[in-house]
Amino acid sequence: MNWSRISICLLLLVLPLAACKKKEVPLFSESSRQAEAPVKEVPKDILASQQAFSNVVKAVNPSVVNISTVSKKKLVQPFFEFSPFFDDFFDGRQPKPQYRRENSLGSGFIINKEGYIITNDHVVRDAESIKVKLSNEEEYSGKVVGSDPKTDIAVIKINTKNPLPPVVLGDSSKLQVGQWAIAIGNPFGLDRTVTVGVVSATGRSNMGIEAYEDFIQTDASINPGNSGGPLLNIYGEVIGINTAIVAAGQGIGFAIPVNMAKQVVAQLIKKGSVTRGWLGVAIQPVTQEIARSFNLDKPRGALISDIMAGSPAEKAGLRRGDIILKFAGREIRDSRQLQLIVAETPVGQRVETEVFRDGKSLSVSLTTGNADSASANKPRSTEAQAGSFGFTVEELPRNRQVGGLSGVIVSSVEEDGAAAEAGIKPGDIIISINQKKVGNLADYSRAMKEAEQRGSAILLVQRGDSSIFFPLRIR
Repeated sequence: MNWSRISICLLLLVLPLAACKKKEVPLFSESSRQAEAPVKEVPKDILASQQAFSNVVKAVNPSVVNISTVSKKKLVQPFFEFSPFFDDFFDGRQPKPQYRRENSLGSGFIINKEGYIITNDHVVRDAESIKVKLSNEEEYSGKVVGSDPKTDIAVIKINTKNPLPPVVLGDSSKLQVGQWAIAIGNPFGLDRTVTVGVVSATGRSNMGIEAYEDFIQTDASINPGNSGGPLLNIYGEVIGINTAIVAAGQGIGFAIPVNMAKQVVAQLIKKGSVTRGWLGVAIQPVTQEIARSFNLDKPRGALISDIMAGSPAEKAGLRRGDIILKFAGREIRDSRQLQLIVAETPVGQRVETEVFRDGKSLSVSLTTGNADSASANKPRSTEAQAGSFGFTVEELPRNRQVGGLSGVIVSSVEEDGAAAEAGIKPGDIIISINQKKVGNLADYSRAMKEAEQRGSAILLVQRGDSSIFFPLRIR
């Protein structure tokens, strides 16, 4: 047998089979960022923005904490408490109250090496225990140092062996709409979630969330659990405290400006509570109609509609109908701003105030009081409402002339008239017209006659415990 011939034949058979074998295809493509990436050239500004966000998160994340609380809530048992058979069931003895424990989650951030942490008041309110988890997964027990429900700010403290990394507080007064905003927090228990958006608006108020409102609005996603966490600018500075969302909307979240928080936090750490300045006035916005009726160049300032007896405002000689234009050297844009500035002013401080009275500006010096000591007489909420003539009045009954109150009472309002649309109601007591006191029907008739000639009037109306200015214009 010729073995060499057989070997050659076998080799000739194997070679075609090997040649027919398909080349193996890889299961996926891996990028080496050289040639395989679908986009070869990414704009440098996009890369820079991406890196900026990463830098912020890397720098600030160690300062953000997760907060979990346990609180004890009393269960209401209305059937037993109000049942006519209560005594039969329990022999006149109160049943043992029932409680349930509630767990909640929130966020916060470290403000100094000693372990002071800022969060929302609603995160730690009524908490029996507070657990604070750091970025390194270490957990500590937290203690409330102080809280302020009116701004929804609280300070808690943890004790650690090692110094903690604090955040850097920015200046929220310099914020501009459209600037980047970065939120870090613990939404739905998802640790250290980062969301990015922009500052959608500043100075949001009248939201019905807190007593003192000056919110930053952002579309950086904020969800339950984000409360108390930081809102950051692109430099990694804290510009706000994430606080609330509009549940019915998307991309509408609110944060407390850090400048407001600075003053509150300083007082909470020093004494555990917040003391605010107080004037003792009820104020309302200055509308276009009110500005025109008072001969003010444009709508600005805050209109005084009522003054509390014995208040700093009364002692300084302020009057109903005065429009506060400046307070402590700062221009007053509206009534909301005045409320915030007065609250920030230390108690007992002498303040120069510019008011607009009888068509001219004048300076008044006053000393701020303590809002806490005046809580029983705090200013009442009022609103300016526009309207025109279309009602009748009567003499004020004797039983309504309490505390020296004088004026005339609105007896009827035309159903389809402008007065009804403006909100003037039967039972309102007209105290003055165009800042002239109305003591009886004769005073009212004379004042209204002059007002008809002018075509407009400013009525000061007493409604319940509140005094309200109504600008009226003849149709």
